[in-house]
Amino acid sequence: MATTGQEEFTLDTASELAAEEGGSKIEGKSPWALAGRRLRRNYAALGFLGVFILMVVLCLLAPVYTTRVSHFTPNEPNAGGFVRENGQKIPVISHGSTDFGQNGSVKLTAGGIPIGPQWGASGGAYFFGADGLGRDVGTRLLYGGRNSLQIGLSAAAITTIVSIFFALLAAYFGGATDWIISRFFDLIWAFPVVLLGIALGTALSIDGFHHWGINIPAGSLWIPTFVIAFVFIPYIGRPLRGQVLALRNREFVEAATAQGAGSLRIMFTELLPNIASSVLVLFTLIVANAILTEVGLSYLGAGVQPPNASWGTMIADGQDVLASDPWLSLLPGIAITITVISLNVFGDGLRDALDPRAKVRIEH
Repeated sequence: MATTGQEEFTLDTASELAAEEGGSKIEGKSPWALAGRRLRRNYAALGFLGVFILMVVLCLLAPVYTTRVSHFTPNEPNAGGFVRENGQKIPVISHGSTDFGQNGSVKLTAGGIPIGPQWGASGGAYFFGADGLGRDVGTRLLYGGRNSLQIGLSAAAITTIVSIFFALLAAYFGGATDWIISRFFDLIWAFPVVLLGIALGTALSIDGFHHWGINIPAGSLWIPTFVIAFVFIPYIGRPLRGQVLALRNREFVEAATAQGAGSLRIMFTELLPNIASSVLVLFTLIVANAILTEVGLSYLGAGVQPPNASWGTMIADGQDVLASDPWLSLLPGIAITITVISLNVFGDGLRDALDPRAKVRIEH
């Protein structure tokens, strides 16, 4: 073996693992056990998984932040209020937007600038500043993250389940079933994701969805969830269909058929476990894409509807004051970047661990 340059090798062969850990440690191990070993070696992927979990935990603690730190709900305006810092009263919105009468009343006018991050303010209110309505940015950042993550994870789960079902039906039965499902995939695939999402999101955000006994009111988080889940179906369904097509004529399927196994049993107990690794990888990557799509739709007004917070709506709210109050858009932008990069890096590491044909390069 050369001691300089680069050497290419496959992760699934036993010789590489045996060289470092000894053959006795990997002998007789299942593919899932070997995949777990490979993933545990990938410290970058595990580190970014930890970052994503941290983001989820922080967003889940939004009610704690509201009650213990900011004392403001995410949609509670306070444009005429004050915050105390070092014993001084500082207006939440600058005096350019408030008119103080003789009797102490406050009349809001246009042109005010929201207060910036208050690191030393008493009580912890407005730690990350305020937006144009005097709402606490820190509170909205956490609640917006909850909504964005909820939509992304829910949409990815729905997409994955529907795609698995369609892919198994199309590839196993073939014929007219395969033709109809494949044309359904092609129809959605023909439209750009964002444009199709905008069209569906805008239409449903007006009156909601009230058909076939399903009643989803306008402004519900389920509207962007179902829209995003729908537009991503072919992005999982098509590759899974191809894998099932390659497996349906294998010997283990023929053996199950010879033993009298029904179609459902073959699809869900024989074929599905053999595409489980691909499903896990695709799910991880589609979550990141679903979050980005939600941000884009909310930014354009076709996703989460005001006054509900999401990272996309927060960026849209801060775009008009980007020069004077950049933190309004910068903070949710940083949160989006950290979340999406974490998911993508972990998804790549998971794919390398689960894919027996994966290749890596080792520097000597």
